[in-house]
Amino acid sequence: MKKQILSALLVLAFVFSNVFYAQNIKDSIQSHEVSKLFRNQNILHIKLSYLNKNIKKNTNDSTYVETNISYQTSKGEWKTFKVQLRGRGNFRRANCYFTPIKMKIKKSDIKGSLFKGNKKLKLVMPCGLGSSDNDHIIKEYLAYKMYEIISPYNYKTRLLDIDFEENKGNKTKNYTLKGIFIEDIKKVADRHDGKVLKTNMHPLNQDDLESVRNAFFQFLIGNTDFSTSAQHNQKLIYVDGRLIPIPYDFDMTGLINARYAHVGSVNNEPLPINSVTDRLYRGFKRDLQIIQQVRNEFLDNRISLLETVDGVEPYFEDSKNFIEAKNFILDFFKIMSNDEEFKNEITRKLRIK
Repeated sequence: MKKQILSALLVLAFVFSNVFYAQNIKDSIQSHEVSKLFRNQNILHIKLSYLNKNIKKNTNDSTYVETNISYQTSKGEWKTFKVQLRGRGNFRRANCYFTPIKMKIKKSDIKGSLFKGNKKLKLVMPCGLGSSDNDHIIKEYLAYKMYEIISPYNYKTRLLDIDFEENKGNKTKNYTLKGIFIEDIKKVADRHDGKVLKTNMHPLNQDDLESVRNAFFQFLIGNTDFSTSAQHNQKLIYVDGRLIPIPYDFDMTGLINARYAHVGSVNNEPLPINSVTDRLYRGFKRDLQIIQQVRNEFLDNRISLLETVDGVEPYFEDSKNFIEAKNFILDFFKIMSNDEEFKNEITRKLRIK
């Protein structure tokens, strides 16, 4: 109770803080739209070059590596501009050949280009060079696209074909990779006339409906590597008096089933499942009417969600990986459509702490 009261007081402080509400009106109006980069969902072809060891160094958040990025226009032309990069994601930085990237871009360098309005982007790269690594990127992209159907509060993404060049002294290595651009969280908040909240908030102070939608989604993709209270692989935005969780980073999920994926823990205690492909509902106790409402939403969106799954099939390099992903989603709907299984897997697993 004390935590909830403290969180509520912090929300009030947030609401009345001029710092969070100070903004340029013109920029706010322009930023409400989905930027051109994410309106088109055709695969974007880019070229990128940097030395992996420089990106993976453990440095502070202000240390970036400067390089060039090129992208192919709809007319087949190539355009190039400067970007600043740094690695993110502690686990993948330590355990993967490629690490996820945080990208900064100068406004003046992208004026009038496809990237206009995106001064910050995240770039998701494959973990390694194995036969399934590119397919894991397709699965993660699929997760983002499914969440667009589940909730209006979501990140916009763009699937990439990446020609990656790494110069190591006298040797140059070239790789053909899949990747994902993810918009900055401020873009998500601006689109809903909201603000990004950096303070942690107890889940029960977050919006009931959006929290349950998020929890069902995490159950859908088999994710335990998140925390809505500590904002681990979640961001919070404040919209119309409500705190909305926005999920991201799904590489540890049963849907992707990466070779390095492991089950999450709470207070250093492992969760009671053996594999990431074993689902565990992690949502907090809410009004059962909201639980049932969200269940119905998922069942009503079954066709749309499965069409989204089928829509990415051509991008897979190995058809077995696609079949595994689709079967994993179908297993979720078996639970949703069976009353007894739904009780056992959801309503009897609602968290109280």
